[in-house]
Amino acid sequence: MKILYDEHELIVNAIDTAQQSGSLLGTNEVRYESTVRSLINFFRAYADRFHHYKEEIILFPEMNRKNELLAEGIIKEMFDNHVEFREMIGAIEAHLNEKKYSKANELLKKYSEALLDHIAVENDEVFQMAETLFSPDELDKIYYRFEDCDRDLGSKKKMELAELANELRKNLLYSE
Repeated sequence: MKILYDEHELIVNAIDTAQQSGSLLGTNEVRYESTVRSLINFFRAYADRFHHYKEEIILFPEMNRKNELLAEGIIKEMFDNHVEFREMIGAIEAHLNEKKYSKANELLKKYSEALLDHIAVENDEVFQMAETLFSPDELDKIYYRFEDCDRDLGSKKKMELAELANELRKNLLYSE
């Protein structure tokens, strides 16, 4: 689960940047739009395509195989959250396209809060549950499947996205 926990840490840092980006409204809306578009790119490519994808095609199905009751409970809730996050990101982008920055920012705040809640549930419940459901050998196999997944999706691209998130955070924090 270490890979998923580490990804959560980077995503939480990006969420912090997203929450702080609203400070640019009214003073530098061009920079606000640029920052939020970069964050949208990060959330779509890193949080969704790398992180959520591993959960959806590897972890959650394996957990469901171990305990079928999870499929209609917490696992369904996590899948539903992923769908909602995709829709919210699309709506944020639509508001940006229409230059409705305050609407975009309002929805970005809601997205950030929802994603933080989601991460807390995964860290405190789902991943803990997975660690008890699986034997050490099974966890090793899942780990290697996660590694294979990242390699198939592009390990270099994943590193570039992590650098993007870190740069956005640094630029927002140190340029005010």
